[in-house]
Amino acid sequence: MNLTILGCHSATPRTNTNPTSQVLEIKNHMFLIDCGEGTQVELRRNKIKFARIKHIFVSHLHGDHYFGLIGLVSTFRLLTRETELHIYGPKGIKEVIILQLKLSDSWTNFPLIFHELTSNKSELIFEDDKVEVYTIPLKHRVYTNGFLFKEKDNERKLDINAVLNANVNKAYYRKLKQGADVVNDHGVLIKNELVTKDPVPPKSYAYCSDTVYNEDIIPIIKEATVLYHESTFLDKNKNLCERTKHSTARQAGIIAKKANVEALILGHFSTRYDGYDGFISEAKEEFDNVLLAQDGKSFEF
Repeated sequence: MNLTILGCHSATPRTNTNPTSQVLEIKNHMFLIDCGEGTQVELRRNKIKFARIKHIFVSHLHGDHYFGLIGLVSTFRLLTRETELHIYGPKGIKEVIILQLKLSDSWTNFPLIFHELTSNKSELIFEDDKVEVYTIPLKHRVYTNGFLFKEKDNERKLDINAVLNANVNKAYYRKLKQGADVVNDHGVLIKNELVTKDPVPPKSYAYCSDTVYNEDIIPIIKEATVLYHESTFLDKNKNLCERTKHSTARQAGIIAKKANVEALILGHFSTRYDGYDGFISEAKEEFDNVLLAQDGKSFEF
């Protein structure tokens, strides 16, 4: 599981800071999460192939999270994309994108499929044989969701020496990986646990964009491998949280601790601050394993 931060700052883009966007690589999927202004430039800068992006998840319709979407869709058209593109986001995202395509007479030459979200409860919005994606209802000034990306259980690993010694035919290797007992070449039942090893535990990534401190999300993100939680403010500006519906770094640390996640990544920093040391130190007073998002930075888990 690999996460690349394309942008991790709030509000307006600047010469050295980009609004929110990131790419999650998980089980051969390349998921784009939020699409702030300048996303396609950062995709190029980070050498991420456009063609691999087939699913885009937009948390809410504030500009710093989706103003780059129409530009990216238009570029896909210019690149003669043929593969379908799925966009998951709040109700209204289809209307705004279709209107821009209509008025510019720039209809896509590939299937553009919208999945509009309206529920205030967590729901499964994507699933295949390897990954599930759930919404994380958040509390912001407009309808907003985070997203929980979960690997499905991995297959068991063959203990090749044990398999060979047990005289198991290769035709049964697949069943062994799936956890089944099998009969060997001599008609003897071979117990799965004797010839396989436990699989690598599945990983999960919880993305929580703009939100006021909200303990309602804890059961959804409990024991996630990684939690990305917005940390717009430091404690000295905590009074701004309720009005703007944002969180502090310390509050992100509290959520991480109560959810018992393995690692916390802080992001969505207000550009009012000169540096980021304060974010790390305040979050670490609540939770130990704190990492700092940075434009262009990649994390591997």
